[in-house]
Amino acid sequence: MIAPVANAAVQNGHTNASYLATAGRVLIAAIFLLSGFSKAADPASALGYINSTGLPFPALALAGAIAIELLGGLALVVGYRTRLVAAILALFSLLTAFTFHANLVDQNQFIHFFKNVAMAGGLLQIIAFGGGSLSLDNRR
Repeated sequence: MIAPVANAAVQNGHTNASYLATAGRVLIAAIFLLSGFSKAADPASALGYINSTGLPFPALALAGAIAIELLGGLALVVGYRTRLVAAILALFSLLTAFTFHANLVDQNQFIHFFKNVAMAGGLLQIIAFGGGSLSLDNRR
């Protein structure tokens, strides 16, 4: 049985909750970082996908997506302006769910849609509870 986090032992001034908050930020940031790097490495494919949805200004949308995913992911990892970044990424996740994955009869799109919704849910937890004591936010 796992002991409640609130009663966790303190090591070096940090509780298990400190480490769990950091791990949560890093794990949720990973998908944004991987996606951003993937788009930056193969912009033609990403641009083609954006074009297929009929969005206006696809090159601008691609640049914005890369910036949000990479900068937002890095900010989450280090815990910089964590609540604001989590809010931006949650909104981005929901917008991409409804823009790119709304064809819920396609099982692949169904999975991607709800993955994005679940990511937004995790990001809402970060908004509610902050980045934790092992974050740049806590050092300011």
